Amino acid sequence: MKLICRKDVLLQYINIVNKAVSARTTLPILECILLTADDRGFTMTSNNLELGIQTAPIEADILERGEIAIEAKIFFEIIRRLNGEMVTLETDEKNTITITGGSSQFTIMGQKGEDFPGLPSVAQEEVYTLGQNELRELIRQTIFSISQESTKQILTGELFEMKENSLQVVSIDGYRISFRKSPLAHEFAEKSVVVPGKTLNELTKILSQEEEDRVHLYFTDKHVLFDLGTAIMVSRLLEGDYVSYENNFSEDYKTKILIDTDELIQALERASLVSRDNRKTPVRLELKPNVLVITSRSDMGTAYEEVANETDGDELQIAFNPRYLIEALRAIDDEKVSIRFTGSLSPCIITPVEGDAYKYLILPLRM
Repeated sequence: MKLICRKDVLLQYINIVNKAVSARTTLPILECILLTADDRGFTMTSNNLELGIQTAPIEADILERGEIAIEAKIFFEIIRRLNGEMVTLETDEKNTITITGGSSQFTIMGQKGEDFPGLPSVAQEEVYTLGQNELRELIRQTIFSISQESTKQILTGELFEMKENSLQVVSIDGYRISFRKSPLAHEFAEKSVVVPGKTLNELTKILSQEEEDRVHLYFTDKHVLFDLGTAIMVSRLLEGDYVSYENNFSEDYKTKILIDTDELIQALERASLVSRDNRKTPVRLELKPNVLVITSRSDMGTAYEEVANETDGDELQIAFNPRYLIEALRAIDDEKVSIRFTGSLSPCIITPVEGDAYKYLILPLRM
């Protein structure tokens, strides 16, 4: 293999494929990036057996076809530090690669390209399409409430439901439920899968924030493929039945408030300053006519806050882990939100003032 490529282009794509390079493994080949120059062009591939990424053809002048696997970390560091604008990559029959740029030249041992594990095959038949920034926001607004406990493996991912003309994304950790939805671009077959949280965290790092950029999703029973145009990402799906969550979002309430989102966030953050442990030292919410009183007490001291709101219903006292409330509210861009309460030991539900684009359910703590 021999090719010439711009350094900045090479770095751009190395940063993409690095998201699926294995950090800890007993298989050294998984710490590598596969470089391939063939009839399709020059591509790079990474695969940690849970998640794999392959770039679209990279702009390069291919002089000889071939492939080689090279350790990702050293490859990135060499390319990053080269002082020239153009980089030449050349391999030989002994699986060494010579990297030349500016006044520098490196010769590094690689591994046979044929030993690198290929990405799972995902038939690109039924397609689900939405904006890359839309998907990025859906993940950002829900990912914080996936479970961190490996014993609940299915809850370490997010439920992707394609139904009712939209993509619905749900995460549950046993203490809260986050629900978001966004319309899809065309009619589709209904489908429900669970995508690992690790995959989604890496995906958000390479999704575009440009409104016109689209992402195409394809599914098999075991894998999902995200086609971003610049690259494809293939991930395994989590197997098992996801928790049934719909009935938890009751429309009933004893007290409902309409409140300024940012004012409530700031009041909760100030009230939690005296708490070292949010689970042991919750914030207490006292709902009074058109005012929400927030108090917190610990060995360190006390805090008292008042936030004006529009109140509908009975007076009520209830306590929460403030972090759970703050994380949900920070995922909301609306100026005001509606919060429904049914009792001091029942969860609260945060929804838009109008519409149904999101729902957040949070369990209270005993006072």
